[in-house]
Amino acid sequence: MIERIIIVDSVDPVVFYGVNNANIQLIRNLFPKLRIAARGSIIKVIGDDAETSMFEEKIKKLEEYCVKYNKLPQEVIIDMVRGEAPQEVKLDDVIIYGVNGKPITGRTPNQQRLVRAFEENDLTFALGPAGTGKTYVAIALAVRALKSRQVKKIILSRPAVEAGEKLGFLPGDMKEKIDPYLQPLYDALEDMIPAIKLKEYMESNVIQIAPLAFMRGRTLSDAVIVLDEAQNTTTHQIKMFMTRLGLGSKMIITGDITQIDLPRTVTSGLIQALGILKGIPGIGRVEFDRKDIVRHKLVQRIVEAYQNFDDERRAAAVAARKEGEDIKQENESHNHNL
Repeated sequence: MIERIIIVDSVDPVVFYGVNNANIQLIRNLFPKLRIAARGSIIKVIGDDAETSMFEEKIKKLEEYCVKYNKLPQEVIIDMVRGEAPQEVKLDDVIIYGVNGKPITGRTPNQQRLVRAFEENDLTFALGPAGTGKTYVAIALAVRALKSRQVKKIILSRPAVEAGEKLGFLPGDMKEKIDPYLQPLYDALEDMIPAIKLKEYMESNVIQIAPLAFMRGRTLSDAVIVLDEAQNTTTHQIKMFMTRLGLGSKMIITGDITQIDLPRTVTSGLIQALGILKGIPGIGRVEFDRKDIVRHKLVQRIVEAYQNFDDERRAAAVAARKEGEDIKQENESHNHNL
């Protein structure tokens, strides 16, 4: 009789062992000759050498399945223990499988273009209106790279710029003031990584979420780095952020140039960067539009209404300017004739 210790630290134990340990109990039933104890990420098994060796092999295959699909149905356990390949779900354009096995895909042509641009470039700009899935797809790509061990960490950042409210008037310490600005990033991660595993990643700094100001002085290697709401960066901020890119890393910068919350006298660093970096190899650019909006259908109508309002206002301003120029020319002509 020998004892083997097996570590299953890539998965959430709640998902792997099942509700009320139903999965581990099934595994015990499928290996009646072995004594099996599971606690946290450690599985201890006692039995003869051949049986425990086969058990470890099956557990590792089950762990791989659970990492990929974020679920472990009992029928899959039975199939894999018996040596049968489980029936895999085949969906086009799946980026990763989120919590409870929910497939996260590129739902629109431009979301799919962002996936390809990320694969082909080390720096990618994703531009477009709210609700088009820019940030969500960017974070999904980062999680996929982490799960497939292409990178060692994920770093997500946003500029803490007020949209009509002042940080100083919010209650709490600095972290509590800043966290609301970062909440959309937390929300996306919670869709993709089980809660216990996400907490573990964040406590060990495998996943880091921080305001843009905290990036200064760092070199970010072997990571996927996402800057969200980049339209609210200044020239110096976005340059500082982009120059954090280290070896083995990829960067995605998202933004909506129609929703700039900077003071009117401050130039958006994103707009300036798009012009300066145009045509540089290794930099991708994907532009989303109203057709890519995947939130409530009313969001698309709201965006369209505001777009029409802005177009009409610009047209009125052009017409007023032209009318003013015509009047000026008439006055000049009249004065000349006099």
